[in-house]
Amino acid sequence: MSEKEKNQLILDTCLMAGKIMTESGSEVYRVEDTMDRIAANAGQPESVSYVTATGLFMGFRSSPYTQLENVTERSINLEKVAAVNNLSRKFAQKEINLTELNRRLTNIDDEVPTFTIPLQIFSAGVVSCTLMYIFGGTWDDFLATFIIGMIGFSVSFSVSTWLNIKFLNDFLAAFIIGFLAYLAVHFHFAKNIDSIIIGAVMPLVPGVAITNSFRDILAGHLLSGTARAMEALFVAGSIGVGIAIVFKIFM
Repeated sequence: MSEKEKNQLILDTCLMAGKIMTESGSEVYRVEDTMDRIAANAGQPESVSYVTATGLFMGFRSSPYTQLENVTERSINLEKVAAVNNLSRKFAQKEINLTELNRRLTNIDDEVPTFTIPLQIFSAGVVSCTLMYIFGGTWDDFLATFIIGMIGFSVSFSVSTWLNIKFLNDFLAAFIIGFLAYLAVHFHFAKNIDSIIIGAVMPLVPGVAITNSFRDILAGHLLSGTARAMEALFVAGSIGVGIAIVFKIFM
């Protein structure tokens, strides 16, 4: 392998690792650190990386060229973040070479275990009813919150899969949750509409995104931290508007 081909492989590998971590919800400073460490362990200690919420830039001080990788999707998948960190450590310890690292990053979707959709929906229901109770709800609303939480998460997942319109899935899911909570109380299936709504929207709340945005800001990445905070606020606003419309129409 020539020096040019090796440098290109290093760039491709670093950017692939960074893109996976950024799309999976990792903090910007962690992404930059991982990319720089991979480059240093591959023989390029003079690397320069710059990561934002929508793109990654990387180059070497010995070269006038910089490569860009777009980030078009963002979600929360800490299993992928942990997998990339694990592969990076194995590469640093010489357990795998650069080619093997690149190959395993390419196939990371097949290697990282994912939960099935029915299990995610069921878990959303469990989270909804348990948090409802923790936040002061009663057992009278437990079953209703469990069912409505599952339905709300299903709506959010379905809309994001079929339409792929940002924030619309959270708005529609919140509207359905509010409407079903109103029906549950109206037909005496539950007692407290506020408790049901508070619990059922919890799986939709962008808590990890808000936390990571503040961690990025505290680490000095003001642009990426602010961008993520604004995105999280728009998600929270979409949820709030969906619930508010239900209250405006039916209450």
